[in-house]
Amino acid sequence: MTPSAETGRLTWLGHSCVAIQLDGLGIVTDPVLRERIVHLRRKKPVDLAALEGVDLVLVSHIHHDHLDLPSLVRLDRRTEVIVPEGAGGLLRRRGFHVVHEVVAGDEVDVGTVRVRVTHAEHASTFRVGTRRTQPVGYVIAGSRTVYFAGDTDLFQGMGALGRIDAALLPVAGWGSRLPAGHLDPVRAVEALALTEPRLAVPIHWGTYAPWRPPRGDDSPATAFAELAATVVPAVDVRVLRPGQSCPLE
Repeated sequence: MTPSAETGRLTWLGHSCVAIQLDGLGIVTDPVLRERIVHLRRKKPVDLAALEGVDLVLVSHIHHDHLDLPSLVRLDRRTEVIVPEGAGGLLRRRGFHVVHEVVAGDEVDVGTVRVRVTHAEHASTFRVGTRRTQPVGYVIAGSRTVYFAGDTDLFQGMGALGRIDAALLPVAGWGSRLPAGHLDPVRAVEALALTEPRLAVPIHWGTYAPWRPPRGDDSPATAFAELAATVVPAVDVRVLRPGQSCPLE
């Protein structure tokens, strides 16, 4: 990622993939970049220029729409990767040199930031090549603090994550039904009330679907923004399109 005079910048690349530039470090969350993942199709391709110079990848859990090996191997194998405990072998077998396996409560220092690993209220799972793993979220702490929730529902302790400058919160899924372990727009606003960030960006909406929905279907994100404006008006909610950015100041 190209250095910026700003303290930081967030670029949403679709689904749960956000490119974060903070204190000169390039961080990417759950990089899922392909046009098709299993039965899911992507509405708009990714501009891979946003992934140049990535220093750190954060993987929240091992579901295929969050840990996609063909997407990950597009990155430099010297990139550090943080994954839930039990999943590191998937990355090491593909040539990644520095892989941290973590559980909730762990902390990892990378360059100018400290990454704190949080609980995520989401179904644990098994995948060929891994042991059973527990989904996690991350708080990235540098001169600003960014909370990447991964896939989660509300959980006890969400309000005790400490100071949060920006929250990346899932607000939907990819089908007509949202299963347990996810936030919908209403519960995502409750998460805002608990974490009290200055800035929030809705993620995990409108990118992949088992069919091609109409372009511009941003109803989960706009519902989240509209409700947040009423319930937590102090939070600046930015609804981004894939590839769009906002400053992290």
